[in-house]
Amino acid sequence: MADFDNKVNEVRGTVKSTPGLGKSMAKWSALGAVVAIPLPVVGPIFGAIAGAAWAYHKGTKNK
Repeated sequence: MADFDNKVNEVRGTVKSTPGLGKSMAKWSALGAVVAIPLPVVGPIFGAIAGAAWAYHKGTKNK
């Protein structure tokens, strides 16, 4: 559980220290949720998570 907490804190720090990353994650998570609307109940949730993960990956891959 400590490893998960450390990773969460690392991601939180990266988002805070990288200008525009949080905004990009919000945009991509909204797009992922909209694309996944046809899937009942959990579609938008997983779509939003996937969109935010994609934006995080794009924003941090050059570091």
